[in-house]
Amino acid sequence: MQHAVLIVDDDPQVRTLCRMVLEGPGYIVREARSGEQALAVIRTTRVDLIVLDLCMPDTDGFEFQNAIRAGSPTFKIIATSGFLNATVLSVARMFGATATLAKPFSPESLLSIVRKLLAEERSIWAFD
Repeated sequence: MQHAVLIVDDDPQVRTLCRMVLEGPGYIVREARSGEQALAVIRTTRVDLIVLDLCMPDTDGFEFQNAIRAGSPTFKIIATSGFLNATVLSVARMFGATATLAKPFSPESLLSIVRKLLAEERSIWAFD
């Protein structure tokens, strides 16, 4: 079974880059430009891991991360940020991000973290 990754980012270029990097090795990639759209995706499809931009204009990434954690404490989340990277990403870890990735990130870094996290015990989750 292929792993499904949801990219949640308001920047279409970031979503496109992530899609290209992850589809090559065979991951199923789903995209959302906001937290609201991401929740709609999660409610209707299987997702194994989320790559989450913490700083989006219409979504508080920390609140979204908390909603995910409430549904499944072991769900895998890679928190990303290009704004005050060290501070924001350390707070994301405290809020339960499985891993963090500072923007701009290299395709190799993204693929390496996704591979590592998805090689661990699977954590499929969806809202009911």
